[in-house]
Amino acid sequence: MTTSASMTGIAILGVAGRMGRALVEAVQDSPDAELAGATVREGSQFLQADVGAIAGVGSTGIKAATTLDAGCDVIIDFTSVEALEANLELATRLARPIVIGTTGLSEAQKSLLSDTAREIPIVFAPNMSVGVNVLIDIVGRVASLLGDTYDVEIIETHHRFKKDAPSGTALRLGEAAADALGRSLSECAVYGREGHTGERTAREIGFETIRGGDVVGDHTVLFAGLGERVELTHKASSRLTFATGAVKAAVWLAGKPPGLYDMRDVLGLSADQNK
Repeated sequence: MTTSASMTGIAILGVAGRMGRALVEAVQDSPDAELAGATVREGSQFLQADVGAIAGVGSTGIKAATTLDAGCDVIIDFTSVEALEANLELATRLARPIVIGTTGLSEAQKSLLSDTAREIPIVFAPNMSVGVNVLIDIVGRVASLLGDTYDVEIIETHHRFKKDAPSGTALRLGEAAADALGRSLSECAVYGREGHTGERTAREIGFETIRGGDVVGDHTVLFAGLGERVELTHKASSRLTFATGAVKAAVWLAGKPPGLYDMRDVLGLSADQNK
């Protein structure tokens, strides 16, 4: 497919999944993007089906395939941690930028992202929502203003099908608070409490994980002082929120030099705007 010179041609990996379908809708709604390809697994019932029919948005003229060619400008991947290496190899082979929203990556996989970003531009973020990324920015500022006398707790809720815990977003919120307070999250994080734990220490950052039903994603950062508390909350009611942010990231990424970017870069929130 040949894309319009004024539009970013986006290819979606795993188009039959929940996020894949939302991404199709987000591309269709974007004035700056158009669909340029989509993949499904080998043996999928949706192979060669119109991508619009899969997503329920009407005909797009794009058929679901098992791989991509070079007829796109940017690739978006929300598939799985198991598919990450193969998807990065595909993007590198095609010399195309890639936006990755898959969560639950291991340290080795994060290193692979960094290595691959020397060859192609990559946007990786645990949450593509514009609102969540503004929240991350705000959390750092609030933590810095309130200081060490306020206890930090992070509560996150997701649907029963989510495989990783805590969510990548919760961890990123914890990192934002820890960085602002001069702490290392790996040293001060406490994941759930049970039994006789003793008093809470002043430096720990606590995480509570809730799984159930079809909750798209709720995150609350609690700053609890003696006599008052501040709660910052983001609630996502639709996967389209994440998909719209991912498409925004893809349009922004087109034409960028190799490097590992995140949504702070996309939204202009990064202190380093010279990447």
